[in-house]
Amino acid sequence: MSAENTTAMSRAAILGNIRSGLNRSQDDSQRQQAVSNRLAAKADNLIPARAQLPFAEQVELFKAMIHEALAELIELDSLDQVPQACADWLSSQGIKQLISASDSELSTLDWNPLEQQQILRTERVAQAGDIASLTSSFAGIAETGTVMLHSGPQSPTTLNFLPDNHLVILRRSTIVGVYEEAWKKTREKYGNTMPRTVNMITGPSRSADIEQKLQMGAHGPKNLVILMIND
Repeated sequence: MSAENTTAMSRAAILGNIRSGLNRSQDDSQRQQAVSNRLAAKADNLIPARAQLPFAEQVELFKAMIHEALAELIELDSLDQVPQACADWLSSQGIKQLISASDSELSTLDWNPLEQQQILRTERVAQAGDIASLTSSFAGIAETGTVMLHSGPQSPTTLNFLPDNHLVILRRSTIVGVYEEAWKKTREKYGNTMPRTVNMITGPSRSADIEQKLQMGAHGPKNLVILMIND
C-alpha cells in the first residue's frame, strides 16, 4: 500500500472518529442543508433597542456617537461644498497636502479653493509621510457612529489608514441604524462579488495598551473628519 493511500485512510479514520464523537453519521445531509438554509437566509442578529429609531433620530444618534468617538463633524448642503470645506479645515491645521480617492464623483468637483490656499491635491494611493487623505464612504452606522468604506480600484484602503488625518465624505441618506442594515446594502449592491476589503471606522485610531494611557493615532489617523452631505 502506498504512503498516499495510507494517509487517505488515516484521514478517513480521523474524520470517522470526529463524527462518532459528535454523534454524526457519514450521511449528514440534513444538518448540512440546515446550515446552508441559515447562511442563505442572512437573518438579523439581536438588534440594540437604541438603534431601532425613525430615520431622523438615527441621524441624531449617529451625530452623538461620532462626537463620543472623538471624530469631527462638518455638515454641508451639497457635494459641491466639499472642496471649500477641505480647504478651510486643512488651512486651520496648517496642512498643505491632500491625497484623495480618484472616484468619478470627486474628480468632477471644482478644487480651485485648494489651489487658492496653496494646498496640493493628488489622486493616488497613500504612502508613508502623507499627511491628509480624502475618501468617500458607503454608509454610516448610527449604532456606534461608524462609517463603512469599501475598497476598490478608485478607493485604495491605504487612504483610510496611512495619513494622520482622514477626511470622509458621508451622504446623510446612507445612514442606517445598525450593522446588519449596512451589510444588507452591501450585498444588494455587490451580490456575490463583494469588495476585497470592507473597513469599519469609528473615530480616530487610539490605544491605551501602555499603562492605560490613551494615545491617539496609535494604529492609524489621529483625526477623523466626517463631511456629512445633507442630501
